[in-house]
Amino acid sequence: MANSPSLEGAKVILLDIEGTTTSISFVKDVLFPYARANVEAYLRKQWGDDDTKAILRDLQALAEQDISDGVEGVKPILPLTDSAQVPEDVLQSVLKNIFWQMDLDRKTTPLKLLQGKIWKSGYDKGELKGHVYADVPEAFIRWTTQGKKLYIYSSGSVQAQILLFGHSEAGDLCKYLSGYFDTTTGYKNETTSYTTIASKIGVQPEDILFLTDVAAEAFAASDAGMQVQVLIRPGNKPLLESELEAFRTIQDFTVL
Repeated sequence: MANSPSLEGAKVILLDIEGTTTSISFVKDVLFPYARANVEAYLRKQWGDDDTKAILRDLQALAEQDISDGVEGVKPILPLTDSAQVPEDVLQSVLKNIFWQMDLDRKTTPLKLLQGKIWKSGYDKGELKGHVYADVPEAFIRWTTQGKKLYIYSSGSVQAQILLFGHSEAGDLCKYLSGYFDTTTGYKNETTSYTTIASKIGVQPEDILFLTDVAAEAFAASDAGMQVQVLIRPGNKPLLESELEAFRTIQDFTVL
């Protein structure tokens, strides 16, 4: 589709993170390795915490569902106990399942919640700073000054989203954001997720401009009635010719 970037008619701007506001390499080469390197130490320290227990139960339930569904290669999790001590065999089974999910780049809710908690620890220690492209802070200021409401929709947990923007290299950007959505709302390639988001925000889908770098998400949002523009930033997955023809594309936010 010929490029004619515009915010006309959009009351709300819904933004993806990876490849849209933030480099895919930051998530892939910084956040994910940090979570992987620190997950065992985190679980050992927080094993008895109620939030951790809830995540472990959800991971176990997911593993059981994967086994029931015949998912290839799934790593079972041994029965959880209420022991104050960390049962080594159970911990190792949890880690094997987590690493298996990470290797497959699964976007499951309990995994994302756990990663978010590990990242929070890293941000709090100053070991992590959230990457945003240089045009992002100026765009957030410009759009909110124009009266637009900004929301985030990412496969990363809401907690992880708030951490990234709250501890960004450009400072705290959360003050420009009106809300956050993650996979608890629905998966990003499903049209119903976008109708749900519109309903929760309280506007019609056509009043929302969705910015993403992923064609499947763009099609799902478009099918829901949203306006869509696709980001073509360095390092993003190249779009097929048919995808380029289907959507307006932009290189960055300076044109909006």
